[in-house]
Amino acid sequence: MRESSQGVTAVTLLADPDTPTEIAQRMARVLPARLADRSGQRRRFDVEVVSEPFTAGTEDLSTLTRRIMDRGRAESWDIVVALTDLPLHSHGRKLVVDLSHEHGLALLSLPSLGGLRFETRALRAVEEAVLSLASPRATGAEEPPQRQPPLGRFTSRLAPVHPGPIGEEECADLRYVVSGPRGYLRVLFGMVRANQPWRLVPGLSKALAAALATGAVATVDSTLWSLSAGLSTPRLVIAMVGSVALMIGWLIVDAHLWHRTDEVSPEARKRAVLYNASTVVTVGIGVIVCYAGLLVINFVWALFILNGRVFASMTRTPLHATEYWTLPWFVASIATVGGALGSGLESDEAIRAAAYSKREQERRRMLEDDGDQLVT
Repeated sequence: MRESSQGVTAVTLLADPDTPTEIAQRMARVLPARLADRSGQRRRFDVEVVSEPFTAGTEDLSTLTRRIMDRGRAESWDIVVALTDLPLHSHGRKLVVDLSHEHGLALLSLPSLGGLRFETRALRAVEEAVLSLASPRATGAEEPPQRQPPLGRFTSRLAPVHPGPIGEEECADLRYVVSGPRGYLRVLFGMVRANQPWRLVPGLSKALAAALATGAVATVDSTLWSLSAGLSTPRLVIAMVGSVALMIGWLIVDAHLWHRTDEVSPEARKRAVLYNASTVVTVGIGVIVCYAGLLVINFVWALFILNGRVFASMTRTPLHATEYWTLPWFVASIATVGGALGSGLESDEAIRAAAYSKREQERRRMLEDDGDQLVT
């Protein structure tokens, strides 16, 4: 790690476009003061953000490290912390952060931080990485043992993170990874958080229009009044789960969201499973939000349209509060099926844009291009 002659340590946050850049820009506002307070050496830090797709075309750690190293040398950066929203792997484990004290660089995979308190964890991880790279140990100076930054700092802040193996030819000298079921779930929810599943709702405008139209017509259908009055709660739950599952499956199949790999290595297959799991959860959250919205709208519509005397004459059942709830619930399930059919009017690109972050879209587009080249 180099330090500028003016006594100011220049820290560069090299961030992939989209979510990593947004997070890095928010970090840059608070990091200088936090780092100065934590360093305890009256050191000043100057933090800047550089947004560029440094992970384009590869997920190989060695290649990414060389890119970051070359970029840092070209710009004479003191410390560079690279942020990406792609899940990275090392020796069969999911990477959290790689550090090279010799070259003053760190590579942080944001999905490994999980989905809860995402930005707080990211800020802490970057802060710990910079302090570790800026320590006297990193510059080659001697430091009393009690002043050494503890190796367990990342693990205590980011449990269940633990140190990971490093190959002899790798530039990193310190690595933290997650593994096991908890680590898998952590990365999965981090990927879902990066995809921002709530964007799927406005992205399915035509499907929602079809669902709303279906729900509006179904609510005034006297046959459905009789059916809903005779349905038990378990049957309504089954109808809800079935309609949501149908919508999820239809979107994934129709928009070609399922990730396939021709590689036979266990690591490649694990990555494919992880990507597909994140797709199912992302689309599932979006569909559930749509279903809840349909339920509320249908309930309000039922309050406005239903008439107790007409309802009783058609169904031979008095119109009680229970019917005001069961009918919209049943209609929401029917409308969701109508929305699944309406989603066929959406372009595949529109659905992918709604379901994935920009980096994930680029990654999948490059995989498809590579597959097309292999076929031709």
